[in-house]
Amino acid sequence: MAEQSQGDEVDLFIIGGGINGAGIARDAAGRGLTVALAERDDLAGGTSWASSKLVHGGLRYLEHYKFRLVREALAEREVLLRIAPHLVRPLRFVMPYQPALRPAWMIRLGLFLYDRLGGRSSLPGSEGVDLASQWGAGLKSIFRRGFAYSDCRVDDSRLVILNARDAARNGARIMTRTACVAARRDGTRWQITTEDRRSGARHDFRARARASKPICCRAPMGASSSSSPSRSASRSSARPRLPSTAYPARWTSRRRRRSICAASSPVFSSAASMTPTSCGAMPACGRSITTARRIPRR
Repeated sequence: MAEQSQGDEVDLFIIGGGINGAGIARDAAGRGLTVALAERDDLAGGTSWASSKLVHGGLRYLEHYKFRLVREALAEREVLLRIAPHLVRPLRFVMPYQPALRPAWMIRLGLFLYDRLGGRSSLPGSEGVDLASQWGAGLKSIFRRGFAYSDCRVDDSRLVILNARDAARNGARIMTRTACVAARRDGTRWQITTEDRRSGARHDFRARARASKPICCRAPMGASSSSSPSRSASRSSARPRLPSTAYPARWTSRRRRRSICAASSPVFSSAASMTPTSCGAMPACGRSITTARRIPRR
């Protein structure tokens, strides 16, 4: 991206080129602020690449009475479906009913609220399904009923990159391979120093405000982030695709009282090929198995 001159004045300086940084840059630049963003590696090179790939309202949070959180997330899901239909795709999730976990009335109530809290307009609502039909392909025959509901998946790396591109189109300066090496308060301004990791050149900025992220996903010591022109792009191309059909299922280990992976669970039949990975709809922490069925949009 364009190189900065020493001592540039900006309204907002953002440290970190993940989805939060790129989204803030796009929003601020669209409102007419002068914005600069520095990312020490590549866009979406950390946590924003290793997400669950889901755009959802957080169905499980309803159980903890976090209605406002779910409503806001569902409203954002509708916004993303409208402005980025090429990145955000509708998915149909099938939840096998397990009486030992939750009663059926509680699941129905939760899905009823989930359908209505966010002003759903473009996705089909929830419904009960017969798992003896195609909905239950891959499950053991003991599972006769379940529930289907709608959410979305997203190509997270591309979403970050397009947010950054739109921010740049509105005048933001996006600097990759650029580390923030110093930031100090100077009166009513922030004095920030950046270093280009390729050339070693340093530049100073003065900003009215700054936004930063916690550093949690850095490359190993000695690893070169400049070996590939676009690390996030290469990771995205190597990522497996979501399977066409899947089920959210949770069970508990008797020994450790925690969720375990599908390979050691009696939920799936031996004929089913269920390979949990850190991509697709399964969270990287491995606490649940979720796959999905693609659905047409209304």
